[in-house]
Amino acid sequence: MMKVWVDFDTCDGNGVCMSICREVFDVRDDGLHLLQEQPGEELRKQLVGAEVSCPTRAITVED
Repeated sequence: MMKVWVDFDTCDGNGVCMSICREVFDVRDDGLHLLQEQPGEELRKQLVGAEVSCPTRAITVED
């Protein structure tokens, strides 16, 4: 099962992840919100894209 981790101390709320995968990430006025910690396999491509595109490397996707 896939799991998504966010280092909220590193995250700067830039919204790159949300632009790639709105099903899992939401950036609001009070910062980043992780909508799903264990998203479905159908989102893997977007999640890996969000992980590698994060400028602060705050996102980790694990199996």
